[in-house]
Amino acid sequence: MITFEESGLKPEILRAVADMGFENPTPVQAETLPLLHEPPTNLIALAQTGTGKTAAFGLPLIHRIDASNKKTQALVLCPTRELCLQITKDFENYMKYLPKIAVTAIYGGAPIHTQERQLNKGSQIVVGTPGRVIDMIKRGALDLANIEWFILDEADEMLNMGFKDDLEIIFNKTPSEKATWLFSATMPPRVESISKRYMKDAQRIAVGKRNEGAANVSHEYYVVQARDRFEALRRIVAVHDEFYGVVFCRTRQETTDVSSKLISMGYPAEAISGALSQQQRDHVMGRFRKGQLKLLIATDVAARGIDIDDLTHVINFQLPDDPEVYVHRSGRTGRAGKSGIAVSIIHGRQKNKIRELEKMTGKSFQVKQVPTMDEIGRKKVVALAEEMVNAKVKGKAVDSILTEVYLMMEGMTREDLIDQFTKWAYVQALAGESAASTDINISAKGGDSDRPERGNRRERRDSGDDGGGRRERIRRDDDDGGGRRERTRRDDDGGKSFTRVDFNIGSEQNLNPGRLMGMINEVMNNSSINFGKIEIDRENSAIDIDSEHASNVAVSLEGMQFGAKQLRVELSDKPLGKVGRPSKGGSSRSSDGGAGFGKSRSGGGGGYSDRKSGGDKYDKKKGSFKGGKSKTGYKGRKK
Repeated sequence: MITFEESGLKPEILRAVADMGFENPTPVQAETLPLLHEPPTNLIALAQTGTGKTAAFGLPLIHRIDASNKKTQALVLCPTRELCLQITKDFENYMKYLPKIAVTAIYGGAPIHTQERQLNKGSQIVVGTPGRVIDMIKRGALDLANIEWFILDEADEMLNMGFKDDLEIIFNKTPSEKATWLFSATMPPRVESISKRYMKDAQRIAVGKRNEGAANVSHEYYVVQARDRFEALRRIVAVHDEFYGVVFCRTRQETTDVSSKLISMGYPAEAISGALSQQQRDHVMGRFRKGQLKLLIATDVAARGIDIDDLTHVINFQLPDDPEVYVHRSGRTGRAGKSGIAVSIIHGRQKNKIRELEKMTGKSFQVKQVPTMDEIGRKKVVALAEEMVNAKVKGKAVDSILTEVYLMMEGMTREDLIDQFTKWAYVQALAGESAASTDINISAKGGDSDRPERGNRRERRDSGDDGGGRRERIRRDDDDGGGRRERTRRDDDGGKSFTRVDFNIGSEQNLNPGRLMGMINEVMNNSSINFGKIEIDRENSAIDIDSEHASNVAVSLEGMQFGAKQLRVELSDKPLGKVGRPSKGGSSRSSDGGAGFGKSRSGGGGGYSDRKSGGDKYDKKKGSFKGGKSKTGYKGRKK
């Protein structure tokens, strides 16, 4: 591998690189530095986030810029404001001894006139986000007609964020004779399509295998019931004293729920999502970068562009639908030569997804046990003891207190003091905790170790023989509104409280009570959920679910795909009697649940059957449900 000194970089750049503490190129940099000595060419580089990609394209680019020409010679396109600013900052460091070369960052969320004035002064390099670049082109402030280099950083992320049309507009504004460099952590078909259309005869380099996990990241997973997901998260964080990481959630509401619970328990956490204004986002990110926050709770969209080298952990509160998203998430830790841990909290039916990820990333995933509160208490006691031993406080106030303490403890032996301190510290460590020794782990052996026993399922069937369990029957009433109203009624609710859950699907989607209950049982993987009344109209439906599980059900099903419709699910305090319509973008008030990568793995209905419709049957080959007369089935979340 060549060194920076041997690369042929300009002396001014070498000096700047030395100031930054860089000694030897990273693997991806070693692959791109030879471009210094070759005619401009198209390049496709596959490399993980955190492998030094910015320097990999930045150093060769700055080396080739003509400082005497003030026109824009290079455009660097990236998906987010944060990444845009980070790239610009790095470029400024690389060229600090080249004062005649200027770089300008253009991005949304900042005054456009200020950025326009900077462009008018002349910048050889422009770093921007797609939307703002197009705005500047339309305003006549940015002319791409003469650029020689067009660089796309995190191309897969830009396409995931829906910038395909913007990319095509920008490509069409650039000259045909230019060098296009595309950098991506993954290479999905959409990225391949862009490269084939706009990058003829491109060289390809790859650091590691396609979609391979980062080398410095270890992968762990914990298996718990969906309802214990937050408790597992809390305990995992509690047992790691130096935790500094990002917790990934599926929805904005989930980030709010998780962060609110953590904050109420005293954890330095904050949520970041698309609901924040740019000013609020900057404030949160500023605190996180300074270490004032140790946990950043984020959606995938909100986390794009976050570039922090010191993260110890990435936690998947919910596994993503797309395995490639997992690669992106885990790549945010273990950077700059440091080690990191990617943690996934799953339920029993998602263990096959772990196997898929192992196969795709080429990494081994280690199953771990969620620590009990006893174990956490023990760790905290040791930490308190260490803190006490290393405490160094002097002063007259302390001296006066010591006299009182000496008198109080007079007559206690060394063993007595240690014994009493340990008892006190343990009580302090677990203050306010309940069920301190509760074990919430599920066995990770086999694929169905946490699946309800078959006998339990039989007790749930509408067979007329409750086997000592409960008996349910289905009653249909004609609905004057032209739709069909269906409900199940429990003879004895056992005194349980129920919460109503509203859905935006109904008989028009061939929904029936068996299919609705089956969908819930499939996702929740729980045989103890009790159902009350069910009402189904033409376009909407509602079901009473015991309050213990209602929130988890709502979060787990929100956003999933049922036939051609994406589910909207809401909790309601209205009694059943008229089916409500979930509001647009409806969400729930909890943070548990989760499906896998969009494929159902077991039959729905929990044993229920609807004799008229034929019920739901699981098609193993297709990985979806189908009813006796219906072609519509539950398929999980959209990718």
